[in-house]
Amino acid sequence: MNQIAGICSGHLSVQVELPPADAEVMPGVAWGAVEAFPTPAYWAYQVLARRITCTTIAHKLGGNLVEEVAACLLGGYGIPAEVGLAAFRRLRDSGALHAPAAEAEILNLLSTPLDVNGRAVRYRFAAQKSRYLGRALKVLAEEAAPTGSGRALRDWLTRLPGVGLKTASWIARNLMDADDVAILDIHIVRAGELGGFFDPSLTVERHYLDLEAKFLEFSHHLQVKPSELDSVIWLEMKLSPKSVSRLLASKRSGEAAKARRSARRRPRSHECSSDTEQSLLFK
Repeated sequence: MNQIAGICSGHLSVQVELPPADAEVMPGVAWGAVEAFPTPAYWAYQVLARRITCTTIAHKLGGNLVEEVAACLLGGYGIPAEVGLAAFRRLRDSGALHAPAAEAEILNLLSTPLDVNGRAVRYRFAAQKSRYLGRALKVLAEEAAPTGSGRALRDWLTRLPGVGLKTASWIARNLMDADDVAILDIHIVRAGELGGFFDPSLTVERHYLDLEAKFLEFSHHLQVKPSELDSVIWLEMKLSPKSVSRLLASKRSGEAAKARRSARRRPRSHECSSDTEQSLLFK
């Protein structure tokens, strides 16, 4: 039986019909219950609900490519979102991004404590990020980036210092609403493991493009835009750390127990008698 879920927006009420929980959204991946975080059905519903209620997540952080590169380079792993945005706004408002500033100027701006929600916060990795950003701004001032597709821009951006596939995909998605790339941070990877559409043996560091292809395939089967799905998953996973940790621990524990049971049931290899073993050794 198909699943029915309602979406309310003011006086408007819309019913969404999704396939049965045990039906496959793609080979080996069940839709799951629409109300169960974080199943594929749950993500499809969340994307549609945001469209209908006009609460889709805005992507752009900057007003142009230079600003988007700066905003994404200053964020990312190990840097809380609000701290990265505060650092970006300081550089943007100082004019350092408009006439590309020297590394020393950027370092000075990043080394001064930031005002983050009324607190003075020091920016981590100031020396490293000022070096990356100073060099990236120089390249952007001298060369024209390709904008024919999100992937073309993403692949070009990986030439910039400090910009890997994830950061480059983030920039391309934000600037172009690109749906041919995926931003595979820890939240997306964990959602993929819990939802069954990522192989947990694959890692972002070694298999980024394989995981990206699987995420784009998953989006296609859900019939939602990858850029929307990525944003919704990131936000909801980020806001639910305790639930995610509990679900991951339970899933991994269950898989380990299943592997142990399978190992116990596996037939033992044929054992030779001692006489046979000796004859084999001396052939």
